[in-house]
Amino acid sequence: MTLAIRRIAPDETAAVRALLIDSGLPVEDLSGAAIEFRIAVEDNGAMLGVVGIEVFDEAGLLRSLAVAPQARHRGIGHALAASLETDARARGLRQLVLLTQTAEAFFARRGYAVIDRAAAPAGIQRSAEFRSLCPASAVCMSLLLEPARFG
Repeated sequence: MTLAIRRIAPDETAAVRALLIDSGLPVEDLSGAAIEFRIAVEDNGAMLGVVGIEVFDEAGLLRSLAVAPQARHRGIGHALAASLETDARARGLRQLVLLTQTAEAFFARRGYAVIDRAAAPAGIQRSAEFRSLCPASAVCMSLLLEPARFG
């Protein structure tokens, strides 16, 4: 099977929501937040994973990286994160920030460092995820992005 990573189509929103719920991730603000999702799909159309980003000025809040249970340990999470990071660099974002209760080691392997929640950019701190969706016990992590180089 071939894996493709692409932006979601409007008719895939319910499937993304279901995968996030199954993964124990917040969905309360999905209809109101400006989250851009991309999904990993196999050539048979099966949705295997999802990741989102909410952009605040020059920083992005990485949202909801989830991989379907039957597709875990195949590199799909890393492929989704790499795709999102590449896109963030190309857009000129300088930093990605996330909150996690379960994936600190995964993101640390990708170069993210633990930061104090108060050190996150102001726009991100005003997001619903920071204000109310993720508990204070969630670990805040950041990845400083190098600008994309072309040529």
